[in-house]
Amino acid sequence: MIKSSKEKNIGLLLVIIIFIQGVGFLSGRLGMSNQNTYNDFVKPSFSPPGWIFPIVWGILYFLIALAFYRIIIKGKQGENINKSVIYFIIQLTLNFLWAIIFFRFKLYGFAFLELLILLVFILLSIFEFYKLDKIAAYLMIPYAIWVSFAGILNCAIWILNR
Repeated sequence: MIKSSKEKNIGLLLVIIIFIQGVGFLSGRLGMSNQNTYNDFVKPSFSPPGWIFPIVWGILYFLIALAFYRIIIKGKQGENINKSVIYFIIQLTLNFLWAIIFFRFKLYGFAFLELLILLVFILLSIFEFYKLDKIAAYLMIPYAIWVSFAGILNCAIWILNR
């Protein structure tokens, strides 16, 4: 039986969602030395409880997977998506590395700098996505906002835990 284009696209969407969720899950597992790592920090007053993070990240990974899927579909339709894909892969790689740098190696200052570079590549991804698919760009905005907040939190934890 030959699969229809729609069935292939749903399969592609599922693969992208599973892959990006998997990247986030693996980063979290490799980053955390134990469950109390976040709780053990001296944290600023605006710091959310630790249980919030997996929920927010799960939603954000789903949104960025949808955004990336929409860009891949544009590529299948003949659009040049090379810059978009490169920027997205770079930001996803930086996202993966951040938790490891911050939690596993406890290099809070370096993690903050890495997170700033991550934010630049998220913004570049949004800019490139916007040229191809406005909805894909909009789906990335909550991610950029959360990473900005994470940067402020990262910097505060770095300062408070010197």
